[in-house]
Amino acid sequence: MKHVPAFILILIGLTLTVPVTAQSLTAEDYARAEGFLSRYMSPLVHRADVSPEWMEDGRFWYSVSVPGGNEFVVVDPSAPSRGPAFDHRRMVSSVNAISGGGQMEALPSGSLDFATGQATFQAGRQTVICSMSSYTCTRSEDGDGSGANGGGRFFRSPDVASPDGTMEAFIRDNNLWVRVTSSGEEFPLTTDGAEDYGYGTNNAGWTKSDRPVLEWSPDSKKIAAFRHDGRQVSMMYMVNTQVGAPELEAWRYPFPGDDHIFMIERVVLHVEDRKVVTLDMPPDAHRSTITDHVAYGGGWADIQWSDDSERLFFVSSSRDHKRAALREADIHTGAVRDILDETVDTFFESGYRNINWSVHPDRNQVIWYSRRSDWGHLYLYDLQTGSLIKPLTEGDWNVLAVDTVEDNHIVFTGAGRDGSDPYYQYLYRVDMRTGDLVLLTPSVGNHSIQWSPGRDYFVDTWSTPVEPPVSILRSADGRAVIELESADISALLAAGWQPPTRIQAKARDGETDIYGLMYTPTHLDPAKKYPVLNYVYPGPQSGSVGSRSFSAARGDKQAIAELGFIVIEVDAMGTPMRSQSFHEAYYGDMGDNGIPDQIAAIRQMAAAHPYIDLDRVGIWGHSGGGFASTAAILDYPDFYKVAVSQAGNHDNATYEDDWGEKWHGLLETYEDGSTNYDSQANHMKAHKLKGKLLLAHGTLDGNVPPNNTLLVVNALIDANKDFDLIMFPNRRHGFGNEPYMMRRRWDYFVEHLMGAEPPKEFSFGQRD
Repeated sequence: MKHVPAFILILIGLTLTVPVTAQSLTAEDYARAEGFLSRYMSPLVHRADVSPEWMEDGRFWYSVSVPGGNEFVVVDPSAPSRGPAFDHRRMVSSVNAISGGGQMEALPSGSLDFATGQATFQAGRQTVICSMSSYTCTRSEDGDGSGANGGGRFFRSPDVASPDGTMEAFIRDNNLWVRVTSSGEEFPLTTDGAEDYGYGTNNAGWTKSDRPVLEWSPDSKKIAAFRHDGRQVSMMYMVNTQVGAPELEAWRYPFPGDDHIFMIERVVLHVEDRKVVTLDMPPDAHRSTITDHVAYGGGWADIQWSDDSERLFFVSSSRDHKRAALREADIHTGAVRDILDETVDTFFESGYRNINWSVHPDRNQVIWYSRRSDWGHLYLYDLQTGSLIKPLTEGDWNVLAVDTVEDNHIVFTGAGRDGSDPYYQYLYRVDMRTGDLVLLTPSVGNHSIQWSPGRDYFVDTWSTPVEPPVSILRSADGRAVIELESADISALLAAGWQPPTRIQAKARDGETDIYGLMYTPTHLDPAKKYPVLNYVYPGPQSGSVGSRSFSAARGDKQAIAELGFIVIEVDAMGTPMRSQSFHEAYYGDMGDNGIPDQIAAIRQMAAAHPYIDLDRVGIWGHSGGGFASTAAILDYPDFYKVAVSQAGNHDNATYEDDWGEKWHGLLETYEDGSTNYDSQANHMKAHKLKGKLLLAHGTLDGNVPPNNTLLVVNALIDANKDFDLIMFPNRRHGFGNEPYMMRRRWDYFVEHLMGAEPPKEFSFGQRD
């Protein structure tokens, strides 16, 4: 690729200490930067993804990308052996002969069926079926171009199937119904459901679905469900943009401080005799121990049936998330007993992106997750008495997600115990009797795990932000069985890619270590001065960096760096995966957003790298990052000069109830009319704007409603402040990486932070 200079520099002033300013950037500069986006970089990584498809005989196959297509591999763990599933050159020749299309150098995507000896490929819009022994191929008569693996658009059925597959539960007219899959027979399980007071309703305000929230019993004879009471909950209204009269979209959407939020009245539905058992307890707040919805992972959070389908366990969470109570329900009488509970000062969580409590009636034990020691660990309780038996794990590190509990062992992922980076995830096994802890994934990096159906083996894939993936097959005890793949990034490197730089700094307190990534231009000249862009996502449920696994492109961060910026992202205090005290650092003060830690890290990076220009610092983010970027330029106007703020929840009193009430606390109104939420509301400090601010929002954003941004707009107008605004008609929450938004974001920083003129109306996709 021919090198085109990213910008032309001119000297201003008489001394070299004065920052240099770019005159203009060209369409060629933008096109070169565009080449660092995922659509161009990710296809250059090969042999990186191993997704095993296990067979009944204990073997498995997988496909990996290679230049021009895919390669198919079969593995026998018992041998152990690994090899090609067939002669790839011969198969490519056969597929080319039948497809009638261009001559492929490698195989397209596909699936293998070793029981029939057939391989199915998607060659363009044609489905081709080939014998893996004779290499004869035919076109499928019913091929529709949707993909050999059932590809095409992903669709989740609004019905919830029973464990034995004989029935499906669904919502009709606010009631729960069941359909017999073999006959199509349908019958209601409830009959008194009403609008805003139906059964299994899947609505959290910020997200909603037609798919019911419920939990089938293992024997497929009972359903744990609830009646969702939203009758007095606030309404959300939006109208679309179209020629003629706009169409109204209206739904229930509760806010912090509302007298009425969604409540759930728990029931057990007995399918065979159509009996409804209402649990003898007050309604629970629409809360869970893991997220701001009771629906989670395709099911219902914080509920567990016993293996014999006779006992039902669940956790009730208080509205403010400070108390979690584990309870047992009698599924026949509706009687409820409390087993144990925990109350914290800020917010209780039962794990990191996983619910870690579980009940084991056969042992009369409960495994409970708590951060009472300031770190996330597992504790063993007596199921009958609710008394603590003993801690199962301990130390200054975190259990993240329990994988399995069996044979007196718990297998789980954890972080902060091994390796130098506290965010790398590893797999462990702890003996519940002795407390002995075994590291099952010793390679330094961030690990992802895929188990065999019998849990005798697992595929362990690890990488870091700067080191590509390696996949290995391990036995259940962690022994290495056979190496599967080591990613090939030679084409990526040949295209000019460079990894981000891992950074470590001290937080605002000067003591706490914080971690992040820094992106520099591949044509960096250390003798020059570069403006800084701070990408921010404050959490508190996640951080700015995201996954610590390898990625060829993380959004447009390297791409925009190519224009002549230094991009820095840091997981500040107030984000997860560290200690409880780290996570709750700004509880009750959401307007903090971790920005003091971002500033501290940028200053330390500038001290270590003189090419960083602290006089030209910009910031951007989306959603919570939109909230944080606006707060940053308002609260620290002498540090941040330019901000691009997308879809920000600028006032969490104007965002959904569960978010603010968990991370900021319940809304309190004082005698003078002010509230404890005022300090975090961006519209109440709009008068402090000094720099350049671009606000953007989708007009049909049902997650963060657009009035969040319009409140800031109105306050800026009242304060007679200059600002820029883009409203995306009919867009919902995810417009941040639309080409137009990305181009305007690049232009805004080039013009107002770099002091250069961007190319007019650059259009992405010209490289294709």
